Amino acid sequence: MNRIPLIAGNWKMFKTGSEAVSTAEKLANLTQNITSTDIMIAPTHLSLPLVTQKLLGTNVKVGAQNLYFEQEGAFTGEVSAEMIKDTGAEYVLIGHSERRQFFGETDESVFKKIKAATKVDLIPIMCIGESEKERNEKNTFAILDKQVKNGLKDFVSDDPDSLSSLVLAYEPIWAIGTGKTASVDQVDEIHKYLRSLISQLFSRDFALKIRILYGGSVKPDNVKELMAIEDVDGALVGGASLDPDKFIKIIGFSS
Repeated sequence: MNRIPLIAGNWKMFKTGSEAVSTAEKLANLTQNITSTDIMIAPTHLSLPLVTQKLLGTNVKVGAQNLYFEQEGAFTGEVSAEMIKDTGAEYVLIGHSERRQFFGETDESVFKKIKAATKVDLIPIMCIGESEKERNEKNTFAILDKQVKNGLKDFVSDDPDSLSSLVLAYEPIWAIGTGKTASVDQVDEIHKYLRSLISQLFSRDFALKIRILYGGSVKPDNVKELMAIEDVDGALVGGASLDPDKFIKIIGFSS
């Protein structure tokens, strides 16, 4: 099955509003002739409305880096799925390792956030991955199995159709921002396992439609070999997405 590649840029806590708009505009100009790859950038919440407005009618879509699972209420500092949708954003990252590590994100909160995102037709990019310690202890598959099953638990029996837009992003924590990248064989093995797991939980047809991204120090010089792997459908890119001239080289290899 032909799955359209997705190259997603996570800008994390970088760029003021004006810097984000300027970068987004340059990226839009560089990608105006690319039609065979989906492109998304995730600026900070403060920049979301500015960036989505600037990118209207371009090939570049916008996503949020996180959300809160309640619709509204006394939750100081949080942003709901409805608020994100209202900015014009189409995607949202959920369960990023930095959210899990620094802000107490759990598999249970990931599940609730995916539920909230799909309710308003935001495309959830569910991030999963193991630490270096977990890999060294040969617990990678057990960790991924737990994260996927717990994060998608009720969808399996109750509402699988609402997950039709789901994107999985495998990001080995030990490779994020470290310069380390999982080997081709490691990525191939993990992505095959994840597609098989989704097939077991839902169906083979469902699994064949799901895009599985690789994230972990993706750069212009390693994206080509990563994208050549059968079950890799794109990349979740951190630092290299902040520079349009670098990011376009990654996007170009996926086209």
